[in-house]
Formats: sequence, structure tokens, C-alpha cells
Amino acid sequence: MCAAMYVLSTVTGYVLTSALLLKCPNLLHRRKREAFRSRHISHRGGAGENLENTMAAFKHAVDLGTDMLELDCHLTKDEEVVVSHDANLKRATGMNAQVSDMVYAELPPYLCKLGVTFQRECFCEGGEDKRIPLLRDVFDAFPNTPVNIDIKVNNDTLIKKVSELVVKYNREHLTVWGNASNQIVKKCYKENPQIPVLFSLPRVLQLLGLFYTGLLPFVPLKEQFLEIPMPSIITKLKDPNRLTRSQRFITWLADTLLMRKTLFEHLTARGIQVYIWVLNDEEDFQRAFDLGATGVMTDFPTRLKDFMDRNGISKLQ
Repeated sequence: MCAAMYVLSTVTGYVLTSALLLKCPNLLHRRKREAFRSRHISHRGGAGENLENTMAAFKHAVDLGTDMLELDCHLTKDEEVVVSHDANLKRATGMNAQVSDMVYAELPPYLCKLGVTFQRECFCEGGEDKRIPLLRDVFDAFPNTPVNIDIKVNNDTLIKKVSELVVKYNREHLTVWGNASNQIVKKCYKENPQIPVLFSLPRVLQLLGLFYTGLLPFVPLKEQFLEIPMPSIITKLKDPNRLTRSQRFITWLADTLLMRKTLFEHLTARGIQVYIWVLNDEEDFQRAFDLGATGVMTDFPTRLKDFMDRNGISKLQ
């Protein structure tokens, strides 16, 4: 009887402490310093309004007042850091070649029309700017705009050169980098721990495990940004009639587990920003902000800006 009472009191104490720290994490953890706060994030510069990852796209987004540019980096044969999503150039340029096998001067221009990955049956037709830019071009043109860098390949030289550019342009306080790969994120953090990192996919899964077991409030976190998809948008990207019952269930389960307001509020209280991608309609914008997401990543920066203006959502909230 005494042993049972002891176990019960211990479990009760743990649950109450966990609940308290979930709501008030700063009792145990020092809040991370936020050098910037991003509510409006332009995915590949706004791939639905200009050709993705071009200077024209980035300029358009910055002129609109975006809080952050999201982009992707690869390394050319002559070790130039270029802004490009795909390792192979076929989809974006029509040339079946690897970025890493070509020197920068040989890279072909983008096609005149590209599909928008996160908008069903949508294409973006570009203007005159079809050049694949260098990362330093972006840093030169937008010195005060936060940049979110996806390191697309596990390449030590790429990671080192991106870090060197960030340091050269004094952007350690205006840059976040990472990848879904935990190995890449670890290398980024080791190369330059002054640049904030994103949660990798394995770390997201670990984060969820800690959250649902009640252990999260007790565990320190090195990451400063959680960047996750809204799983429910898959029903808008694919023909709903072609989704199997198991696919629908997996989508529902993933959405239920990931889209948790309590989790987002806890992380935000610890100074960890939560970004949800890639959302392109007002229903999803609204849901993300209602859930407590810090920011929304979109292919349509004008659409998101108009929504935020109408609803009084600002980066100061």
C-alpha cells in the first residue's frame, strides 16, 4: 500500500511539474535570443509569382516586405555556391546535368515556365531574369533581409563555403540553415554554431516523442527554428479521389500529431520560431496562425501579404 502511494505521488508530481514547465518553460530554460522574427516567408523567393530562386523573385518578395527569403544551395564544379533547388538541372532548365558537374559560367538559364510544386496544376511564367544566381548575389542585394538556407547535399565544402559567406557578409544573426538530414544539420552546427539551425527530420520525430511523453519541458534544445509541413495540404496537391484509404489515414494522423497548438506555444515561449510550409491559400494561412505558428512559408507572397494586412497580422505580434 505504501509503495503504491509512493508511486502515485511520484507520478502525480512528475505530471504536474511537466504541465507547469510546458506552460512556463523559462522556469527551467533560458529563452533563446531572437535576432529577428519572421511571419511572412517567401518560399524560393515566391515560386508562384516569379521563377523560383531568381533575383527577380527575391527582389519582388523583399519589395513586398517579406520577413524572410527561403532558398536552396548547391555547389558547382568550380566551387561556387549557387541558389538552386534541384541537384539535377533537367526540371528547371531542360538540361540533363548535375549542378556539381558544371562550372558556374556554363549553367544554363531557367526555362520560361516552371511548375509550382506546392500548387496543383499551377505554372509560373518568368520574365527576363532566368539566371541561376550565386548566394553572394543574394547577400549583396539584400543585406538586411533574413535568409533561410536549405543545404541540399551532404557536402563538407558546400557547408564550409556557405558559412564563410555568412561570416564575410556579417549575417550570422540574419541567417538560419539546415536540412531534413540530421547528418547535414550536425555538420552545419559543427562548422559554425553561431548560425542558428533548423530541426532535422529525425529531430522533429524526437521532438514529438518528447512532447507526447511529457519529457519535452525538461530537455534542452539547440535548434532555434522548427520548420514543418502542414500534412493536410496533401489533399489539395493530389486528386483526392486517387488517395487510398491508408494514405488518407496517414495524412490525418501526421496532421493530428504535428499541428499542435500547445507544442507551438511551448516552443515559442522558449524562443524557438515555428514555420509551417508550404501554404498557398487563405484557409491554411488562417489555420497556421490560429495554431500559434510564428510564420507561414508561401509560394505567393502577395497573397499572404494581402491576407495578413486584412487580418491585422504583423511580425510584431
